[in-house]
Amino acid sequence: MGKNEAKNELKENKKIFFLPYLLLFIVIFAGCGSSTEKEPETDSPLTSVAETSAPEGNIEKTAEKTDTKPAPTNYVSEEEMALADYWKGSDESALAKVMKKAESGEKITIAVLGGSITQGTISTGKIDSEVKEKKCYADIFFDWWKETFPDTEFKCINAGIGATDSYLGAHRVQADVLDYRPDLVLVEYAVNDSNTTFYKKSYDNLLRTIAESESNPAILLLFMAQSDLTCAQENQSMLGFSYSLPMVSYRNVIKSMEESGKYSEKELSGDTVHPSALGHSITGEILWNYLNSIYEVRNDYGEPTPIKEDTVMKRCYENAVILDSKSIEPDSMNGFEKKEVFPTFPNSFSTETGGEIKFTVTASNIGILYYCRTDGNGGQFDVYVDGILTTTLDSDFKNGWGNYAENKECYTSDAPAEHEIIIKKNENSTGESFTILGLLISETKQN
Repeated sequence: MGKNEAKNELKENKKIFFLPYLLLFIVIFAGCGSSTEKEPETDSPLTSVAETSAPEGNIEKTAEKTDTKPAPTNYVSEEEMALADYWKGSDESALAKVMKKAESGEKITIAVLGGSITQGTISTGKIDSEVKEKKCYADIFFDWWKETFPDTEFKCINAGIGATDSYLGAHRVQADVLDYRPDLVLVEYAVNDSNTTFYKKSYDNLLRTIAESESNPAILLLFMAQSDLTCAQENQSMLGFSYSLPMVSYRNVIKSMEESGKYSEKELSGDTVHPSALGHSITGEILWNYLNSIYEVRNDYGEPTPIKEDTVMKRCYENAVILDSKSIEPDSMNGFEKKEVFPTFPNSFSTETGGEIKFTVTASNIGILYYCRTDGNGGQFDVYVDGILTTTLDSDFKNGWGNYAENKECYTSDAPAEHEIIIKKNENSTGESFTILGLLISETKQN
């Protein structure tokens, strides 16, 4: 069903009945597995799902059309675009509001948040030589705004970091995105997250943090996928559906393309994980066309509805931060020193000889951000919280695709309290080196 047809149906029926869409989810997500391998590193208004009436932002897109700039490529058919823009219950009024603000000439801040795909990693596909301009999808997304509103000043923030997930995203979104008071945030974590309860929780908390931030930004969800279709779209789209957030799926499109023989996996990705130049162009075209469809009828949208209080998952990552060597002093260090090892997270604590380091923090939840290395010197280090061994962190990534930042939650509770954290070499460690890039600290909200 195309976008206009769906909106006509809404006009006739006046109500959205969500059960048929939930049944359709089962069909569209068949074969959508859990991601088990992260991307390599390279150097808000919501509507309750319980409501049955159409959200105020769901308007019929049959008004007189405004001239729009066509997408720079033409890889995606109308039928494929309908699969990309699959969720017809989304409230697009917040996106339309940003467009109207841009049209008035006010300065606009747009951010993209995600992993290495968002950061700009482009693999080499079999037919990339035929792609005229090799650009990251994020740049194409930014280009739509700049070309549609040439007299408007834009601040575009690319907050993509390779091999990172929504759990880390929840802890860095404030400093990396929200402190800039964005008008719009695009979120892309479908490849590095997986369809587990843990990632459903972290993604949900990330979305809520963005939606409830001071600038009340519009949110757009993007579901990328590996070339074999592996991704976390199932979890993430159900959360977006629950909050009536706009969503766009690259996975749905390449699934159709691969099944029809239009493009092969090797044409869409040169390493199975990252899109090729063709894949990025397809993603950019999908986003471009989707924004055009809203822009054409932007003045027919009302004001965005306020966010509701209910959440899908437990609120675990309130006031989440990353504490590094500039923001926390250890109680003691034996063998560790303050040292820059990884430029992406430079303020670290590191050892090349084993040893032990101790911190005291006040938090409900604790995670460790650490450095995985390919040189064979990375060791296995134990984490003790209040004297109890909670996890062992393995920093050895010998002969892997590259060094990267890994993270792991090691303690969670319902109330903040003072905790002692000790990190020391495991007695059976295969290496002596270990680098702590930061402590992931947050609170659990009490209902």
